[in-house]
Amino acid sequence: MSKLNKDVLILILEELEDDIKSLYSCLLVNKTWCKIIVPILWKNFLKNLKEEEKSINIILSHLSNEVKENLKDQGINLNSIILRQIPLFDYISFCKYFDLFRLENIFSKINNIEETKISIIKNEILKLFINRNTMYTYLFISQQCNLPIHLIPDAKYCFSELKFLHCYGNIKKDTLKGLARISKSIKKLILEFSNNNSGAIKLIDTQRNLCDVIFNRLMTNDESFCKVFEELLIKHVDTIKYLKINWMPVTRSILYLVNLKSLEIDSFYYSNWTNCSYLENLSLPSLKFLKVKRISSKILVNLIENTRGLLTEICIDREGDNNKDLIQAIYENCPKLKYLKLIFNNYNILELKNLLINCQDLSGLIIILGNELDWNNLFKILTDSSPINLYKFKIFFTCYKGPKVESLELFFENWKGKNRNPMLLQTSYSILKYFNLTEKYKAEGIIKKYYHNLSESTFENFEWFD
Repeated sequence: MSKLNKDVLILILEELEDDIKSLYSCLLVNKTWCKIIVPILWKNFLKNLKEEEKSINIILSHLSNEVKENLKDQGINLNSIILRQIPLFDYISFCKYFDLFRLENIFSKINNIEETKISIIKNEILKLFINRNTMYTYLFISQQCNLPIHLIPDAKYCFSELKFLHCYGNIKKDTLKGLARISKSIKKLILEFSNNNSGAIKLIDTQRNLCDVIFNRLMTNDESFCKVFEELLIKHVDTIKYLKINWMPVTRSILYLVNLKSLEIDSFYYSNWTNCSYLENLSLPSLKFLKVKRISSKILVNLIENTRGLLTEICIDREGDNNKDLIQAIYENCPKLKYLKLIFNNYNILELKNLLINCQDLSGLIIILGNELDWNNLFKILTDSSPINLYKFKIFFTCYKGPKVESLELFFENWKGKNRNPMLLQTSYSILKYFNLTEKYKAEGIIKKYYHNLSESTFENFEWFD
């Protein structure tokens, strides 16, 4: 095989960023590959960290001889825990992900050193990670390690080009206000906390190119902070493309976010329907991904009708069984739909047929059992009307309302007769007869993969185990 252009090779290997095992297997191909792969492996070192004890040796080996001598003068001898050889690379300089809590876990693995002197080593390690030569793009902060990170020397250099910030727990407001002064180029912001944090408001306000916002309120139902947060989003109306919140909007601010490509709302908090009539006029013409819970069908129908036909993923949960109009709105306005999650029952099952006929790009379907469902009728519709690309199914039902084995067997037989793609099938419950039946059809090539999972969370996304 001819030699790959180095730039092309970098692009290819960067696609394996999350496949650590494959990257390790490529390290020994040759020196060029090694030089490309090592920075990729260390990019998310603190995120992917698993063996803290081995890591501490590598980290300490980065200390300069001068620092080691200074430590020795203070009665700290690292010879028993440090690697003797000099590192082949300046590994820490490749890090782009910083998590002080994970770094604290590494500190806890320092052995054979007096407890009173551990803090001295911590400070030296911190200097290795936070200095003028290291630039981070991703920062994770949790309340378990609520150090005022913005006050660390050289932090203003390390975090000046942050693109992703994830805050979990009740972070001190001064920490977030400090980051607001340092980091103004954040593109993706994830906030998960319960207190009304004025620091978070300041952080959002100072951003210049905020694109993706995820805000999960934890264990609270105070509307005041949500109101301030929503109104502040209007300032970023030109840049915000992705929004996820776990409360029903309490202001009209969402009406202004016309550039949204993705919208997720779980109205677990503040489901005050009497004040939500304005949402019936919500128009998001560029929307491609819609994921909602506990939102009325009437609002969703109008929203879907006001898109430009760009929706490719729709995930709707707990909107009620009477959703004929919603299904009709989907197949009349979403010709590019690829994935759908929806409640089906005997009342709306015929509309499923129309949906399958009109949405020819559909490749994945999550069916949530409504009050009553004729399984034979459902399986016949799936067999007769599914577009050629549809072969991924998830079916969620309660313990005693699942299909009979005979119904499943007929479904598999008819699927075989149509010469369709081998299906990926997941159910929420399984019995031994299901397993035996699916094993039979796996052997015949009708089923590619069958699995069951009681966890409702596995029915929240459009991922199938291939």
